[in-house]
Amino acid sequence: MLPDTARELKARLSRRLSRSPGATASSVGGATRWSGVALGLAPVGPDQVHLAIRLIDHADADVVLRGLDDAAREEVDVRVIGAVRPLSSPTGWSPADLQRRVRPLRPGISVGHRDVTAGTLGGFVRRPGSDQLLVLSNNHVLADSDAATEGDPALQPGVADGGTAADRFGALAGFVRLDQDPGNLVDAAVAALDGGVAVDPTAYPGGPLLGTVAAADDVDPDELVEKLGRTTGHTRGRITAVEVDGVGVQYDDGVHTFDDQVEIEGLTGAFSAGGDSGSVIWRSRDRAPLGLLFAGSTEGGSAGGGVTFANPLATVLHSLGVEWLKDSQAASPR
Repeated sequence: MLPDTARELKARLSRRLSRSPGATASSVGGATRWSGVALGLAPVGPDQVHLAIRLIDHADADVVLRGLDDAAREEVDVRVIGAVRPLSSPTGWSPADLQRRVRPLRPGISVGHRDVTAGTLGGFVRRPGSDQLLVLSNNHVLADSDAATEGDPALQPGVADGGTAADRFGALAGFVRLDQDPGNLVDAAVAALDGGVAVDPTAYPGGPLLGTVAAADDVDPDELVEKLGRTTGHTRGRITAVEVDGVGVQYDDGVHTFDDQVEIEGLTGAFSAGGDSGSVIWRSRDRAPLGLLFAGSTEGGSAGGGVTFANPLATVLHSLGVEWLKDSQAASPR
């Protein structure tokens, strides 16, 4: 179906599900206002999409599809992806050089709040009119899912990788709070660098990223993408759905739901794993940064590695009131 037709179907189904929150999410602790279903657009051809329906359990499919006519059922892409969680808890093997203490600071390395295991340094930003560089990652990595206070120390490496107070590189300088109500857009935070801390903003695989961030409405399904993360390193994937609403993520304090998210799966196995939260995702064809990785599941990906969810990076920057470093600004590490 055409994208606008799919959006109309998504809105209609979303309204029906919102009238019975929790009807399909009984297995998810803390879900009180979440339907348990995420809805987005999945590519099937030029200017043609299916309605992407993402579920936590096979049993939910009948509830969700009830009421759709036969024609509409032919135009849906239903996947069971299981529980979606923040990816700040490292599990399994990780590249040693991304876990250790690294100076100058560079994208992809282990960082975190003192009360968090570890996540990933995604990149560097600055506030308009300011020369001070800021480290970009997730709220649940640098701000302990709203539990932190601005000024709290930021560590590199994170605690899970041996980080201590002696590994401080800066301080929490801002974050977007996670709302208990539906409709969160980003999981994002920034840390200001301490004086004398050296950085290399250009050290991505293959060199610097494009200085212009992809607009939120210019993130297309089926694009090939890449990321550099603390746990799985440099991986390649494909955008499998965009404009995904109702993504329920299980944080320690319960489920927070997110709208307008980007879904990605790895080309060969997992695109991400615990500890990769905060990674910046870029488009392979032009190296334009487009997303901030924050959550994922362990099932539902066609390559057997689950799916990853990212906030559109343009939305992240707008929400934090910061700018991505332009190529010329990033040329001289500080």
